[in-house]
Amino acid sequence: MEIMAKVAFCVYTAVILGGSILAVSSSSLVRALVGLIITLIGVAGMYLLLASPFMAFMQLLIYVGAVSVLIFFAVMLTRAESGGDESGRVPMKTSVLGLAATIAPAAVLGWLVMTRPVESIAVPTEVSIKQLGEGLLSSYFLPFELISVILMVAMAGAVLLTWEKREGK
Repeated sequence: MEIMAKVAFCVYTAVILGGSILAVSSSSLVRALVGLIITLIGVAGMYLLLASPFMAFMQLLIYVGAVSVLIFFAVMLTRAESGGDESGRVPMKTSVLGLAATIAPAAVLGWLVMTRPVESIAVPTEVSIKQLGEGLLSSYFLPFELISVILMVAMAGAVLLTWEKREGK
């Protein structure tokens, strides 16, 4: 069974890396969004490997479903010029610097994780969905509701800005 978990980990890692490369390297915003969706599905698979089906479901529901649709609407509602700043090829120097900026923190964090392991408890504590819900709706009720209000205001602001741009033209 351990071999199957390792194979699944490798498959999900390949899905995440493939989707992220597609998202970053694509010149089309819709293809980049498809890469993001593929990456988020791979992350949901990783949650399944961690024996957390609730988190995997929330990943699919919130990020793959809602956020991806929101980004898709944002892409479709904007009118980008075909000759804009982003339409040209990226210089090689910029690509090399971007790659170095990605690898440097990953190397430092990898070195820190390998050389200074964190002491942890042998058996993680099990938190049921009921306890999680009670925690969100009791002691964390105000922050939980404020996040939803902030997201609603942001979406309403985006719609208002799009509406004003369309009326102005």
